[in-house]
Amino acid sequence: MTQHAGKALIIIDPQNDYFPEGKYPLWNTELILTNIRKAIGHVKQKGIPVIIVQHIASSEMAPFFNKGTEGAAIHPEITAAAPKATIVTKSFADSFEQTNLAQVLAEKDINELLLCGMMTQNCVTHTAISRQAEKYTVSVLTDCCTTVDEMIHNIALNAMSTRVRLLTMEQVI
Repeated sequence: MTQHAGKALIIIDPQNDYFPEGKYPLWNTELILTNIRKAIGHVKQKGIPVIIVQHIASSEMAPFFNKGTEGAAIHPEITAAAPKATIVTKSFADSFEQTNLAQVLAEKDINELLLCGMMTQNCVTHTAISRQAEKYTVSVLTDCCTTVDEMIHNIALNAMSTRVRLLTMEQVI
């Protein structure tokens, strides 16, 4: 296993509610799940740590991702692929906001973020362009993200393109 060279794969909100049996299924989730699992396999071979961000929402704010529900749980294929991943819990779109993500990254000596997950226009974008992310090299793995439909996914990627690198999994890993 090689040194991780300061990189971390951060998978944002790969939770059951976003998949077909969940309360808010997204577009193209089966392909994205396959791609994320491949990305996990690649980074594990290179010794790159995996961090999973899990959104927990109050029932007053959202009808899904509620604490203790099956829908809020990380998708079982993600936990099977990365059983030793660090899990960061959040309640805002920005994965840094009021979480220990920056501390986890500092402890692991991370300076490059490989972001992927759900939803492209919300939590992925807010994390990628967070003020707290500015001190890192940030890449969004475009083929490992999804949202409600392809058009919104592409609009979000275009919006982020002026601030972060947009690359495919194969280009980065």
